Amino acid sequence: MTINIQPPISSFKGTINLPSSKSISNRALTINALTGCRECLPDNVSDCDDTHVMIEWLRTMPSVIDIGAAGTAMRFSSALLAVTEGTRIITGSERMRHRPISVLVDALRQLGAEVEYTGEEGFPPLRITGHSHLPGGELRLPGNVSSQYISALLMVGPVMERGLTLHLEGDIISRPYIDLTLKMMRDFGGKACWTDERTITVAPQGYVPIDYHVESDWSAASYWYEMVVLSSDFEVCLPILFADSYQGDSQVARIFERLGVKTAFVTDSKGMKSVTLCKTPCTVERLECDLVNQPDLAQTLVVTCCMMGVPFRFTGLQSLRIKETDRIAALEQELAKLGYHITDHDDSVMEWDGTKVEVEHPEPIDTYEDHRMAMAFAPCALKLGHININNPQVVSKSYPHFWDDLRLAGFIINEKQ
Repeated sequence: MTINIQPPISSFKGTINLPSSKSISNRALTINALTGCRECLPDNVSDCDDTHVMIEWLRTMPSVIDIGAAGTAMRFSSALLAVTEGTRIITGSERMRHRPISVLVDALRQLGAEVEYTGEEGFPPLRITGHSHLPGGELRLPGNVSSQYISALLMVGPVMERGLTLHLEGDIISRPYIDLTLKMMRDFGGKACWTDERTITVAPQGYVPIDYHVESDWSAASYWYEMVVLSSDFEVCLPILFADSYQGDSQVARIFERLGVKTAFVTDSKGMKSVTLCKTPCTVERLECDLVNQPDLAQTLVVTCCMMGVPFRFTGLQSLRIKETDRIAALEQELAKLGYHITDHDDSVMEWDGTKVEVEHPEPIDTYEDHRMAMAFAPCALKLGHININNPQVVSKSYPHFWDDLRLAGFIINEKQ
């Protein structure tokens, strides 16, 4: 399916209810399962695909778990299965079966887990025979691996006999996601903390069930920041977003302030927290950011800067090659359809010098089974007058009602034949 998106006829001033944080939801589901309280779910969990697949297998405990395209769920579930009695196979989509997982498998094996590859070495599917009393112990990992591997191991640490001492070597990327995991572990009664700059110690004392409420998703908020800055006078209220959030992508407020979006943090009379976004002057002629701790903001920022005509240099993008798609290549390919030539080097840097060629009839934007490609390009309609996007249904991975929210804001969205 291909959709055509046209901008609102008039300005939008209103409230958009974002999806709950997928990152927090899947961590909460993992830790909640480790308390032994599988019947009671955390409150306000995300309604996205990645969370649905975790809820479903935790509810039914099948012998074969198909995680689809959910990378977070694959990693967290693999670690959880390693400490859950029984033998199960975990698999996923075609793309998922080509996303490497050997770092996590090797680490789990070192901690005493029983994990086998059922297909190609180093990739899902996995056959995992879980044991509720893994030895645990000491482990060394490169600090530049996906933080989801690190978080998966940390979360199962409290139920291991000796807990877990994790040494991270070299550069540590996505540290805010690790800090988010540690905070949530402590929320559920776990004892886990940094004991020095590179070492995390997890005590073997288990978790306790609690009532847990999931906040809204700062990653999803980034697309509304993009819409505000590309519009003439959008003003958007986004409930249940916190100024002191542990979500790494909350830095979107600081970054977009330079591009021309003011963020006001508001608490109403009932204690409900929200943010209000409105347009202000752009303060930069060129944007340079290290996104090592916020890689999921890369697509939003790259597309936004191109639409604004703001040259950029973004570093710290080494994890983008192994996301839902090769996001660096996908961005270059799709922006070329609109006349923008983006360059990359060292598998971690993307740049644009501000030059553009006119394209009279751009081809539709492909989404590569990647939700963030669809959502990052949709706001381009505000600058281009309209944009066509293939396979728009991919947004269900993290923001199922994205297109409904765009319609609420006045966008006109029609299916193309």
